[in-house]
Amino acid sequence: MSFEFDALKYSYASRRSLVYGRRGMVSTSQPLAAQAGLDMIKKGGNAIDAAIATAICLTVLEPTSNGIGGDCFALVWTNDKLYGLNASGHAPELATAQYIKEQGHTQMPVHGWIPVTVPGCVSGWIELSKRFGKLDFEELFEPAIEYAQNGYPVSPIISKLWRDEYEGFFKNTNDKLYDEWKRVFLNDGNTPCAGDVWTLKDHAKTLKEIAETKGESFYRGDLADKIDKYSRETGGLIRKEDLAKYKAEWVEPISTSYKGYEINEIPPNGHGIVALMALNIMEGLEVKTHEDADTVHKQIEAMKLAFVDGQRYVADNRYMKVTKEELLSKNYAANRSKLIGQNAIMPEYGDPSCGGTVYLCSADGEGNMVSFIQSNYCSFGSGIVVPNTGIALHNRGNNFNLDENSENCIAPNKKPYHTIIPGFLTKDNKPVGPFGVMGGFMQPQGHLQVIMNMIDFKMNPQEALDAPRWQWVGEKKIQVERSFPFALTEELLRRGHEITVLTESTSMGRGQIIMRDENGTLVGGSEPRTDGFVASW
Repeated sequence: MSFEFDALKYSYASRRSLVYGRRGMVSTSQPLAAQAGLDMIKKGGNAIDAAIATAICLTVLEPTSNGIGGDCFALVWTNDKLYGLNASGHAPELATAQYIKEQGHTQMPVHGWIPVTVPGCVSGWIELSKRFGKLDFEELFEPAIEYAQNGYPVSPIISKLWRDEYEGFFKNTNDKLYDEWKRVFLNDGNTPCAGDVWTLKDHAKTLKEIAETKGESFYRGDLADKIDKYSRETGGLIRKEDLAKYKAEWVEPISTSYKGYEINEIPPNGHGIVALMALNIMEGLEVKTHEDADTVHKQIEAMKLAFVDGQRYVADNRYMKVTKEELLSKNYAANRSKLIGQNAIMPEYGDPSCGGTVYLCSADGEGNMVSFIQSNYCSFGSGIVVPNTGIALHNRGNNFNLDENSENCIAPNKKPYHTIIPGFLTKDNKPVGPFGVMGGFMQPQGHLQVIMNMIDFKMNPQEALDAPRWQWVGEKKIQVERSFPFALTEELLRRGHEITVLTESTSMGRGQIIMRDENGTLVGGSEPRTDGFVASW
């Protein structure tokens, strides 16, 4: 392995141990999806085929967090090189801040048509398959179509998230715009319990059409017509022309060095750069153990400083006024680290020019590895489901703002600040493996904690995921899990952090890790905070 750890050491309560394999591995938040991906490798496909098939399955098996109408990002190691794919969509041609303000909004809404941007994940599947896949595109859809058509048992955490979103929003609205969601995702007014068998026949029909047309129907054919028609009829802004001009974009990954390793992320409009900025700050600071109060305090403060910079400067790359090189400058990180003292700070952004989501990872015996993330953004997204298609449209545009002086103000054909971030670890330009922690604004915070757990604190991948987490939620406010050490919480309180102990941990991110050692053996860890599973061959 590229760094040392104890494969038998588990310092924290875990439902699983490390999983090893040689010929293939898929790790994700839903066991049936992981198995479907591994089946593609067993059929002669590669890690890219496995990732696509898993992602397609997750739109059926975990509709609470992602769907056919969402976005995706991917980092792909193949042919001795790391490739990045940005399959996030842009705002419709009709979307302007002025129009939205005229509708009575002072900020971007969460639900409804206004936060809907062009869905990118279908294009992402197409591009990945076309460039790097081995199997026929249609074959990748077979498991998802089977589960959608004939039913699958809903897993425990997903059933909880399903119920929470229904009770938090859909139960309390009589707006007819959400009637299709209720038809598709409720049964006699109820969400599924764990173990209930659920069918999504509209999903099956739509996925079959996407497979047979290689996505053409979704962006330029019958499905695009249905999205356009429903949007026009119910006050939406998205049109068939917006869909027709969209294509997922291949991008050059960004990275930073950290204690002999390279941490790789997708560049803006994604906020993976926030994790890299925080690691840059931490690299210049002394750290001890995962449960040392001074170390955790420094992590929190570094994360704050990186986050406020990210939220100020990160946007569609074409609109950013500072460069990614400026944000990732080691000198800038050193200057920011000087702001960290013994007590909690109220962070402000600096001047760098001076110096509910699903995650999966896959690997095969040929050396290919994929870090992949796919999202509706807020649980079921906008709440809008296109009639008789199962296409639940995401609400990624909620991350735009209406300040016309801001780089991240909504505008036609512009991509919003994006929270989904796949990660990939390399050393000396060789792959160590993919990792990710899904969960909105928790994601870069999860990346920082998991990476430091492995590199600084020598934890194995499963232990790194099991370790208790904290989350900065604004100002001096921190959330910690119930398993977070009491003495550590007390010391952080003395330093001025305002701490809330959570009764459950689903908001603390849900991660997966696969690594490959120098002998080609794969080792995987999966998140204990969800129905995570590592399928191995």
